[in-house]
Order: sequence, then C-alpha cells, then structure tokens
Amino acid sequence: MTCGDSVRDLSSKFSKLEKFEGQDFRRWQKKMHFLLTTLKVVYVLSTPMPQIMDDDTLEQTRKRCKWENDDYICRGHILNGMSDSLFDVYQNVESAKLLWDGLEEKYMAEDASSKKFLVSNFNNYKMVDSRPVMEQYNELLRILGQFAQHNMAMDESISVSSIIDKLPPSWKECKRELKHNKEEMNLVELGTHLRIEESIRDQEGKKVKDIAGPSSINMVKDEGFTKVKNKSKGKKRKSGNTPKPANKKAKMGCWKCGKPGHFKQYCRIGKRDKDTSKNGSGQGTKDQNKSEG
Repeated sequence: MTCGDSVRDLSSKFSKLEKFEGQDFRRWQKKMHFLLTTLKVVYVLSTPMPQIMDDDTLEQTRKRCKWENDDYICRGHILNGMSDSLFDVYQNVESAKLLWDGLEEKYMAEDASSKKFLVSNFNNYKMVDSRPVMEQYNELLRILGQFAQHNMAMDESISVSSIIDKLPPSWKECKRELKHNKEEMNLVELGTHLRIEESIRDQEGKKVKDIAGPSSINMVKDEGFTKVKNKSKGKKRKSGNTPKPANKKAKMGCWKCGKPGHFKQYCRIGKRDKDTSKNGSGQGTKDQNKSEG
C-alpha cells in the first residue's frame, strides 16, 4: 500500500467523525486533532508559514509550497468536520490556524460555563432499580470523563465513594459492604464488583422465576381438585345425614305383628281378628234369638 492509498484509507475511516454542532467542543477537538496528526498536517496549527525571501533557495520554496498544501488539507478537514450551518460561518477563514484559534476562543468560553452543570449533574445523579446498574455506572463514568475534558480534577477515592452512595435502594446490603471494606478501591475495581454482583442477582432472579412458575400452576390445579373433591364430599355427606322421611317410615315395623313395612291399621292379622270377632258376635245373636223364640 502506497502512502497516498494509506491517507485515502484513513480519510475514509475518519469521514464517519460526528459533525460539530456547537456542543461538546473539547471532545470533537480531540478527535479532530487525532485525525490531523494521523494525516501529518497538524503541524500547521503551531508552525507559521515560511516567509518569502528574495533569495529563496529551491528547498525553501518546496517547504513553503508543502506548508501551503498541508494548511489547505488541514483547513478542509476542520471545515468538513462541522455542521452545514457552522461551515457557512467559517468557510472564508484564510488559514487552518486562524480557524482553529477562532473555534477555541468561542467554544472554550462556553464550555467553561458548563462546568457548573457538570458538577450539578454528577451530584444530583441517583441510580434507580428500574434500570441496569452497570448502565447507570457507565453514565457516571461519562460525566467524570467530561470533568477531565474541562481539566476538573476529582480524587478517585471520592469518585468511588460518591458512586457507592448513588446505588439504588435494593442494593442496600451491597452498599453497606462496600462502605465497610477497608481496602481502597479504584473505579475499575468498583465496576468489576458491580458487574459481578448484578450478574449474580440476575441469575438468582431467573431461578426464582423458574421455581415460582410451575409451582404456582400446580397449586392452582391442586386447589381446583381439592375444591371439586370437597364439593363432592359435601354432597355425599349432605345426602347421608339428611335421609328422606319416607325411608324412615318404611323402616318402622308394625307393633301388632312385629313385621316391618306397614302400620298397625294396615296389619292383616289385626284385620283378620277383627273380622272373626264380628262374625262370631253376629252368629251368637242369631242363635240366641232362635232359642228365645
């Protein structure tokens, strides 16, 4: 691969650099500075153009031509890294250095006023249980990274202690253990500890769901079966404890003959004796009349 091909390849890769919209100037400036360094044209931002002399040598003329060409490339990449609205504002600036210094003068002053907001954002940040802890931890690291961009130094032990205090309510025990830990911990070690703890919590949560799922279904089924079973038992108990009156009467016996299935008034033996007594009394009356006559 030739040098020209290498430059074209690098330019194509850095063409995905986010356009500067007027915010986060320091981040964009560092990315742009890295690109210009890779292209070997960043020197024009600190090195003035070689002056034209009456007795210029060929070497001096070549250096001046190279500087002018590199300044054009550097200026073009800076302008290409801006949004269309900012491109229209700065496109007529003559050199890359004037363009670079003008951007620093304007947006560095605006970034200075945002320091207060960065401190406020970090101090007021509170983790919640509804989001992954590591996701929120990375957001806090991003804010601390912006501190560094603004040359705002914070002791790492203070940063670690502040993040521990921001852990969500469900991490109360973990927070207590970390606070009572006598060994000093940096941000990387804290992140590792939080990642392991969150992984364990996720695994335990899945186990609880797996156990609770089938058992709850079985419990519903068992309750349904018990209800049906108890209901059927209740019906049997009800029918057995409250017999019908007809069955009770049918089981009572006749006190005349002692046989079950009928009462005294329907007893044949009693009826037969009655008929016999009637016949006997009638015959005796007739015979008595005959004898008297």
